[in-house]
Amino acid sequence: MKKIILSMVLLSGVLLALDWVKDIDTAVQIAKKEHKNIMVMVEGEHCRWCKKMKGRTLSDDMVEKRLEKYVVVKVFRENGNAMAQIPPIDGVPTIFFLTEHKAVMQEVVGYYNVGDFISYINDVEKKPN
Repeated sequence: MKKIILSMVLLSGVLLALDWVKDIDTAVQIAKKEHKNIMVMVEGEHCRWCKKMKGRTLSDDMVEKRLEKYVVVKVFRENGNAMAQIPPIDGVPTIFFLTEHKAVMQEVVGYYNVGDFISYINDVEKKPN
């Protein structure tokens, strides 16, 4: 019985995980096709705050549920091609909320806990596209 419950819990976690896109061009294509906004997370390869943002905030069930409405993409600041497609950043982690046409709706710089990050999502969703 314990194995069944554990399997269900693990499976539900996998099913709720966000489907991260690996590049901005693909994210834009999907966003236009599905009429969704885009969330771009810019991270650094060795950034501990980026790891905390992904591990604590972005993997939270409530945040994942809210981000299902977005095409989500992660890029590294070390990737020159990706960085050429977004506005300059001051540090990592930086998160951009973009329209399907790549217009910036909101920029979030730094690590945020679940509650604060959800308040940013709320602000984005109040803005007209």
